[in-house]
Amino acid sequence: MTNDEHRLTQNQDAPTPTGIPPLNELAKHATSGEDDRVVSRRWLLMKAGIALNGLVGLALAVPVVRYIFAPWRKDSSYESWISLGAVKSFPAGETRLALFKNPFTRSWDGPTDNVACYVRREEADKFQVFAINCAHLGCPVRWFPQSQLFMCPCHGGVYYADGSRASGPPTRGLFTYDWKVVSNELHIDAGQMPTLSNSAKLEKPEIGEGDCTCRG
Repeated sequence: MTNDEHRLTQNQDAPTPTGIPPLNELAKHATSGEDDRVVSRRWLLMKAGIALNGLVGLALAVPVVRYIFAPWRKDSSYESWISLGAVKSFPAGETRLALFKNPFTRSWDGPTDNVACYVRREEADKFQVFAINCAHLGCPVRWFPQSQLFMCPCHGGVYYADGSRASGPPTRGLFTYDWKVVSNELHIDAGQMPTLSNSAKLEKPEIGEGDCTCRG
């Protein structure tokens, strides 16, 4: 064995400093052409695909989760009692139009967030607050004090002063809001839309002579 071969053998067998791989390991990496410190394009694309799929899954899951937990989420808008003004603004025996701001309003709604209703004061401490929408297809009704009737311009629905059905396609009277008097002001529960699913009750229409029973 020559002196050069003897020195090479000693160098391979000698202990290497901490953190430096042996010569045979360095030779193996040099032969294979691979380096652990280099990120391959395949690995990068795989990670990017996983991240993209995760984002898409999260975007799809958010509305589903909100829909599932919506019944348990308490929205303060559903318990919005709104003032229609002072009680003295509604004289006894009269029906007047009143406006209030929709509790579900958004900043971009503008004037459309104003909602109309009719207030009828029967006695000093007794009110009726009617939704402006016809119970047939939702058209806004008008109050005619001369005839003491609510009339719908769309399909001819007619209601008496107390909101009950008089004639026409509607099968029931006008929908009403719950109300209460607070500090001499009339408040209504504006968060609950007056529909059959809430406190309104279905009234059986009385069909008289000349009334039409069609639903058109």
